[in-house]
Amino acid sequence: MSAPDYIYLASQSPRRRELLTQIGVAHELLLPTPDEDAESLEVVLEGDTPAVYVQRVTTLKLIAARARLAGARGQNRPILCADTTVALGDTILGKPEDAEDAKRMLRALAGGTHRVFTAVAVAWGEKTAQACSESVVTFSAMSEDDIAAYVASGEPMGKAGAYGVQGRAAAFIARIEGSYSGIMGLPLFETAQALREVGFACNKTS
Repeated sequence: MSAPDYIYLASQSPRRRELLTQIGVAHELLLPTPDEDAESLEVVLEGDTPAVYVQRVTTLKLIAARARLAGARGQNRPILCADTTVALGDTILGKPEDAEDAKRMLRALAGGTHRVFTAVAVAWGEKTAQACSESVVTFSAMSEDDIAAYVASGEPMGKAGAYGVQGRAAAFIARIEGSYSGIMGLPLFETAQALREVGFACNKTS
């Protein structure tokens, strides 16, 4: 198998693109087709723990991405998928449905500690590799005005737990234990390890 010079990223997240670029991994997007119901992959099943949930969703995303690529040209490239979830205890906080849902989540997170799980899955040919990052985030107290202003910025929408660590929410994050990049959406250490495991060399020089 010849060495590829880029991978496929099966994610619409601009943060994941930025993080891959940070570690020197060239990539092209491999996004769902209009007939795919990508959101159905993220349904929480009864009995799911946060770690089990995020790894199951990532595996399903990888299966869907491999099927998407089957029969297409350029198959000789690794495919990378990832999923992030925020957990308050064993309660999974997904992406907010609307502004009021975002406020509800932020009220629950304010002044306390929660966990962030990000799973990655890579496939190249017959090889696959998976990993899961767990980090702990502590929020300071947030007033109703703080929450309303943050939600009005639009930043919480489309983000698990209704916040982005790399954005305005950083003003309320008192402590982080674990992987900052994992909280952003792609744990770089685990991602680089998974890519190497399937045979893709990170930080290559021409």
